[in-house]
Amino acid sequence: MFKSVYAKYISTFMLIIFVSFLILVLIVTGMVNNYASNTKEEVLNHAAAGAAEFLEARTSSGLKTDFGQMIDNVSDDVDRMLRTLAAMDDDVTILLVDNADGSVIRMVTPSGETASSEAVIPRHIILEVNAGNSAGRLESLAGVFDTDHFFRTAPVYTDDGYACGTVFACSSTRTQDELLGVMIKTILIASLWVMLAALVAVYLLTERVIGPLKDMSRMAKQFAAGNYEARVRVRGNDEVSQLARAFNNMAESISRLELMRNTFVANVSHDLRTPMTTISGFIDNILSGAIPEEKRGYYLELIRTEVQRLARLVTSLLDISRIQAGDRKFDHRPFDICEMARRILISFEAKIEAKHLDVEFICDEERMTVLADYDAIYQILYNLCDNAVKFSKEGGKLSVSLRFTEEQRAVISVYNEGEGIAKDDLPFVFERFYKGDKSRGLDKSGAGLGLFIAKTIMDAHHERIWVESEQGRYCCFKFILPLV
Repeated sequence: MFKSVYAKYISTFMLIIFVSFLILVLIVTGMVNNYASNTKEEVLNHAAAGAAEFLEARTSSGLKTDFGQMIDNVSDDVDRMLRTLAAMDDDVTILLVDNADGSVIRMVTPSGETASSEAVIPRHIILEVNAGNSAGRLESLAGVFDTDHFFRTAPVYTDDGYACGTVFACSSTRTQDELLGVMIKTILIASLWVMLAALVAVYLLTERVIGPLKDMSRMAKQFAAGNYEARVRVRGNDEVSQLARAFNNMAESISRLELMRNTFVANVSHDLRTPMTTISGFIDNILSGAIPEEKRGYYLELIRTEVQRLARLVTSLLDISRIQAGDRKFDHRPFDICEMARRILISFEAKIEAKHLDVEFICDEERMTVLADYDAIYQILYNLCDNAVKFSKEGGKLSVSLRFTEEQRAVISVYNEGEGIAKDDLPFVFERFYKGDKSRGLDKSGAGLGLFIAKTIMDAHHERIWVESEQGRYCCFKFILPLV
């Protein structure tokens, strides 16, 4: 029914306000009724009791059954008494009623006027009063009042205990109804103002929330259309602003990832096309006889090198696919990390000598046993050493160190002097498809996947790998492994 967030909010707020004011009306109505009834009851009881006490003081045994004659004998005193009692409240009518037939002998109006009356109280009310019910309600009384009144009574006794008459103290229900009407009207007006204020407040609040959400929806559609430069405007520092900021961060990551993906596709395409072109050219020349018999072995060796480069690239791509899919299982077992590092360094002996590197190998102990997947750690350490040799300057320093930490862990560091990594590139070194050597001048064979694979492997081991570098001076990669 309500499709927009604003409609849902406003309907909810209106319902809450309506129910709240409805409950308030019920509570106020009950409180006003109770207060008015209790207050009026006290006034009426006092008036009825006062009149009855006054009349009882003037009864005599000779007037046992003639209540009207008794009133006539002291009419002046009765009138003064009635006017005095009526002055206690501006809405009290006092009736002196003969119990014999229910006739009203004397009355005083709220204005203080006393008079005789031909009105008769209904018989059933007289019976109820005589039975002890001192409170009730009169819908009307001819010649006295034509609206609803509630009453309180007090019997008038003679000296020997005979109830010859009854004092009715009556008050109109109209005053109480008018008070309730004013209260309800005031509450309704207040509720309308509150609802109006709520409409404005909800609109402003929802607009504050919905605005950024609409922006994010538009930006998401632009992302789907291929525009990765769109951003959401961030205002303030509340939860919505934090969501907008997170959305922009996500957009930045997507944009950077898309750029790296495009770069990766271009690099992989280049890496695939170049060796295949070389292989195809050499094979064509061999088949056509353009290459002499004695040189065919040399060119076949070149073809094998290019095929191996293709195999390494495909292997890296398959590794990434397997790791991301969770298909690669890691076998954690103890092994000597120092021995592994020695073997890897020895495997680079020819390249190290070709660049005249000054090699330093540091291990805190002869053996350092760690718990990890041997093949995975070998892949990481080999890749780091390969990069260190590849990017070291001629005659520079290459250092591999394995040290203990205070937490009984092993820190493996691979350091080289050379160009290093630019400060702006450091946050992205371990991201997939990233290749810091964008010119491909130093690394012609890599596809920029080795460090991403290393980071993924360390994450699977729940350990950390990081890089420290100063451009133009050095670069040092470090990772941690648990000791056995």
